Amino acid sequence: MIRFEGVHKRYPGGREALRGVSFHIERGEMAFLTGPSGAGKSTLLKLVTLIEKPTRGTVVVNGRNTSRISRRGIAAFRQKIGIVFQDHKLLYDRSVFDNVALPLVILGLGPREIARRVRAALDQVGLLGHERHAPITLSTGEQQRVGIARAIASRPEVVVADEPTGNLDPELSLDIMRLFARFNEVGVTLLIATHDLELIDRFGGRRLRLVDGMLEADDAFAPMAVS
Repeated sequence: MIRFEGVHKRYPGGREALRGVSFHIERGEMAFLTGPSGAGKSTLLKLVTLIEKPTRGTVVVNGRNTSRISRRGIAAFRQKIGIVFQDHKLLYDRSVFDNVALPLVILGLGPREIARRVRAALDQVGLLGHERHAPITLSTGEQQRVGIARAIASRPEVVVADEPTGNLDPELSLDIMRLFARFNEVGVTLLIATHDLELIDRFGGRRLRLVDGMLEADDAFAPMAVS
């Protein structure tokens, strides 16, 4: 599902953000990407989502070598990938409905199908009935849920999240992680970058630890009881 083989990423100026990274996340796995600030976590997620391409090595997502995808093919590639950002990246001049609908509009779906999928996505994150609200009127946790609803509305096979709980208190962080766990239970592959080791200890899966752009550890771990 997600495979890195000897991946290097060098930025202009010579900074090497990733150095020889290799791993394979199977379909339906939930994996956590950890490591200190500047370790390369965000760069790795950008390679998965084709915001960036590797300088050397191979990145394969959903069976496709990203280096072989043309600029014209990027939109189609991203249809099967949901992206969740730490800062939500919501459009504050649009309603909750319009924010969640945005990727579906890009896909060219009809109004009736868009409405059905938006309501279904909001229902999954506990925000059904908030369609006409302005994002600015919602709490930080609710805004993050809107971002998650937008990521899953297109029914992606893979969801990547970059510090999705970084701005939330512990209780809200746990709620967001429970949402991700539910998506994983129905077969969605998840790759979540986070600093919160105490939180991810409560969930089973893989832990990929980056240090100075290199994969220092790749371990499976058993979940603690999640209350």
